[in-house]
Amino acid sequence: MDYFERKLDDKRRLTIPTELRNEFSSGVVITRGFGNYLHLYSINVWNEQMEPALTGQILDERIADLNVKFRSGKTHAELDDKQGRVTIEQHLLDWAKISKDITAVRAGAYWRLTATD
Repeated sequence: MDYFERKLDDKRRLTIPTELRNEFSSGVVITRGFGNYLHLYSINVWNEQMEPALTGQILDERIADLNVKFRSGKTHAELDDKQGRVTIEQHLLDWAKISKDITAVRAGAYWRLTATD
């Protein structure tokens, strides 16, 4: 599965499709994206790929900018056991201009979350 659409519930929870829940079973990280959208990572992808990518020379401005981009407003959450839902913080929804309808598209090892047109 590389694409899904969902509606947030009244508590800002996104239901992850059953086929993908194992991918996120250890937890999720949600960050701002490069544009006005969000990135959804499994905790494993965050720890194994993003953390090393955000490490570099202390005075490397490009690395510093990436750290600011992806750590500003970053949240970590667990899926609820019953329905595979994750809560998205309001400040992230505001950043991505998402009100209710979300489109999720796989972008390699992570997911891009946008407002559904």
